[in-house]
Amino acid sequence: MPADLLRGVKTILVIDWPSRDVPESLARAGFQVVVKGGPKPEDHFPWEMKDGEIASRRTGHAPEQADLVYGYRPLPELPQIISLAKQLQARIIWTQSGLVAPGFKNLKGCWVPDEELRSARALVEGVGLRYVTQPYIGDAALEAVIANSL
Repeated sequence: MPADLLRGVKTILVIDWPSRDVPESLARAGFQVVVKGGPKPEDHFPWEMKDGEIASRRTGHAPEQADLVYGYRPLPELPQIISLAKQLQARIIWTQSGLVAPGFKNLKGCWVPDEELRSARALVEGVGLRYVTQPYIGDAALEAVIANSL
């Protein structure tokens, strides 16, 4: 169940995204969301609910800790994402490819070639972190909201 993947997660660092739906759906689901919006240390923006709307602001620093690091970045950048996740004491790395099949883009796509997936999983799990590539994190956030409202 997708909502189970987010159980126990409070803070999520988002490194890039395919659409605003990612940070917005996570914030609406009640997670503390910080977007890493650029290469500089000060390029961090919390996204949060304020008066029923999503608001973001620059904080000038990364969160002290994150439970999950989400990245919509090419898999060759995974070593840097792992390093950041370890610095933030994250337990989970969740990546998204933006593909549904070879050469077929989709903003919610999570397809990764088998060999690349095995390699990525070995890298992440080799340092003791959990690795998730699907489902689309926005759908998991929506399901978490529904599950928590029952």
